[in-house]
Amino acid sequence: MDYEHLLFTDGLPATDIGYRGASAAAAAGISYRQLDYWDRTQLVVPSIQTATGSGSQRLYGFRDILVLKLVKRLLDTGVSLQQIRLAVEQLKAAGLSDLSNTTLMSDGARVYLCTSQDEVIDLLGQGQGVFGIAVGRVLREVEATLVDFAAEEAQITDELAARRARKIS
Repeated sequence: MDYEHLLFTDGLPATDIGYRGASAAAAAGISYRQLDYWDRTQLVVPSIQTATGSGSQRLYGFRDILVLKLVKRLLDTGVSLQQIRLAVEQLKAAGLSDLSNTTLMSDGARVYLCTSQDEVIDLLGQGQGVFGIAVGRVLREVEATLVDFAAEEAQITDELAARRARKIS
């Protein structure tokens, strides 16, 4: 498994269980086309299994889906994709272990990562915060949504290769 694309390296156990692209997109509230674009531009890359050609399946982990949903929320509020990329990198660099106390704040142009109530209050006091996204709340929404989707184990070979192998034998 390739761990370099994991958003959070907080000591939680890594797994080879993930969700197909269509399920990940539905859980995050985005179109499959957006999901594909964000993967190709490396905004959010599936951490369980990347697409390796025609017929192969991407598998997104829970954290990936959380980030997809956060990106969607930021886009819906008018934050530019360039600023969202910076926010995702900031989250990745922070390696947060307690997401329930994390808030993404924005002034409409920039995104700020706040890990305490004091940071949120300071940001608001400076007149920089226009809106905030409580990451813990989004995390619980993703957990509740994923109950409706089947998780799959990462496969060593892609589906097209497996089909070809079955045809030959």
